[in-house]
Formats: sequence, structure tokens, C-alpha cells
Amino acid sequence: MHGVFHLVICGGGIAALEGLLRIRSLMGDDVRVTLVAPNDHFVYRPYAIRQAVGAGHGRRYEMWSLTESTGAEWVKDSLMEVDAGARAVRTSAGRELRYDALLLAIGGRLTGDIEHALTFSDAEAYGISERVVADLEAGSGKSMAIVIPEGAVYPLPAYELALMTAARTRGAGAEEPALSLVTPEPYPLAVFGATAGAAVTGLLTQAGVTVYRSAIAYVPSPGRLLVQPQGAELSPDHVVAMPRVTGPAIPGVIGGGPFGFIPTDDRCTVPDTGGRVFAAGDATSFPVKHGGIGAQQADVAAAAIARLAGGGGADERFEPEIRGKLLTGGPPLYLRARLVGDQGFDSEVFTTPPWPVDDKVIAAELGPYLAGLDNR
Repeated sequence: MHGVFHLVICGGGIAALEGLLRIRSLMGDDVRVTLVAPNDHFVYRPYAIRQAVGAGHGRRYEMWSLTESTGAEWVKDSLMEVDAGARAVRTSAGRELRYDALLLAIGGRLTGDIEHALTFSDAEAYGISERVVADLEAGSGKSMAIVIPEGAVYPLPAYELALMTAARTRGAGAEEPALSLVTPEPYPLAVFGATAGAAVTGLLTQAGVTVYRSAIAYVPSPGRLLVQPQGAELSPDHVVAMPRVTGPAIPGVIGGGPFGFIPTDDRCTVPDTGGRVFAAGDATSFPVKHGGIGAQQADVAAAAIARLAGGGGADERFEPEIRGKLLTGGPPLYLRARLVGDQGFDSEVFTTPPWPVDDKVIAAELGPYLAGLDNR
């Protein structure tokens, strides 16, 4: 293996696997790849919402199988430190791995800091189904409030939870629960632009969900929720909050970014790392946290890594385009938004998928790869 270009990828989520698959597509076996990830399974997180409303299971894949099939070495471990000068990473188990290029795709840290609220997460998906949605469906619970906190968050699941809960409890034989959603956004799913926001607002109105916009929720005690600046006071039986996302604050990565996020340029290179460290996904300082954005960043990084490895190819730049599928409890809504200068996002809404693979997150390499596994 001496002399073979060595790429180390840290992370076990969408961005990490997209980067692995894209470098294989560009370079074949000419690059040695080591994937450092502590998780035994790759869990396709965008479908966790189906578990939360008792509407199906998530998708899980064995990490050893994914790495074996792509010719990568899997090191079950966690990143602790980057030494850009020595071109090495150090892990929690004390390993030191040398690299010719490094892709940081370890994701953000999820924190639930709203007291007296149940934080939405993959691990809590079944808990929300059993403790909240089932209670509302049975008529024991009469109301639920969904809270999107300030800061970096995943907003899409909040709207899916509201719409899918409304659909599930409608006609269940009991009085339909009162559903409300509190968001600091100026309109629903503002990250996707005004066109998408108007479409989602219409769906929420039809579903009977009360939305408090440009608002902050305070939950001083169980069953009590204050909405400011509107001054509304609610008494929900259940409060479900989306988690905040913070950066990983990796020692050795100079700059760190606000809240520990990793700064990158338009080639997804991390500054002051000799041009050999790249980052993709929720760990980066790009403000939109979405799996499709992480996949796009990973593709751009992989192109730059391929050039470092002598593969040539296009000089790609990160030009963000958000593509999402909103689950509604009925026909899904497909959303696409492109960044327009510094003025925000230009959005489009579709009722049929405008891209080849009908999936929650559009990843050029990972989407077709997982579809192939699912169809075996």
C-alpha cells in the first residue's frame, strides 16, 4: 500500500458515505480509503419521522457491509483531534492515522435544551409514537405543541410531524386534537423560500394546525407554553421540540467557526490545513442543515480530493441547491430551492418528484446505491 494516495473520511452519515462513493466513482481503487465511524449501522435519519407517527420503520444498513462493498477500511472509532501539520488524525482509542487528504463529515451535535419538552430524535422516534401520537389518536391527549428553537435546526421534521399527526388522528373516532407549531421563521420552511412557504402554510391551514411565526416558545412548567412576542399562553398535553445543532469543535481545526462549526471555502476546503482537509455536512458553518446539502458538499470535496490524487477532473464549486421531500400524511410535496446571490432562496414546489430517485434526501451517489440495496 506504500505510495498509494490515502483518504481518511471521518463520519458515518450521509455526507461521509456520499464522499466515499463519489471518490470511488472518480478514482476507482486508485485511492485507499479509511472510514472512521463509531456507529455499527448507517441509519437513514430522514425517515425517522415515519416511526414517530407509527407509520413505518426507518432504514438501517450494516456499516461493515457498506464499507466492504466499496473497498474501504472501516475503523470503528471516533475522531478526537486533527494534526494538519503532520497530516494525521487521532482517535478516541488512541489510534493515529496518516492521510494524504481528510474529509470531515462527522455531523453536528444534537442538543435538547427546552425543559419539559420531549426532544425529537432518531432514538426518541418510537417514544413519540407511543407516548404522544398514540395518546392523541386514542383521545386521551387533547393537544400537542411542536417547537422549533432558535439557532441551527432541522425544520423539516417539525412540519412533517404536525401534518402527519393531523392526518393520523383525523377520523380516529375521538375529538381531533388541537395542534400548534411555534417557529422563529418568518414563514414555514423559510429556508426553502417563499413559494415553498406558501404551499406548506396552505397544508398546515387545511390540517388545522395553528402556526406562530417569528416566535419563541418558553415552557416554564409541564403543560404550560408561552409564545412571545405574541403573548399567547397554551396548555398542551404534549410538547415536542426539535433539537438544536451545534458544531463538533474539533481540536486542531483552526477557526472552529461559530458554535464549533467548521468553516469551508467554495471547494469545501478547511482554511489553514494545507489544502488537504475538507469538510461536508452538518459540521460545517453553512447555515442550512440538510442531508442533501451535505451530499453536495461531499461531492465537491471528492472532486478536489481526486485532483490532489492525480485524477484530474472538473474544478467543482459548492453551489447549494436544497431538494427535499415533505411527508404530509397524504401525497408528499417536493421542494427545491436554489441560492440566489445573497438574497435568499428561489424556490419551486412539485407534486411529483422532479429528480430521478424518489427519496427524502437527494444524494447523487448514495441515493441510487441505497435503492439498489433495498431492491435486492
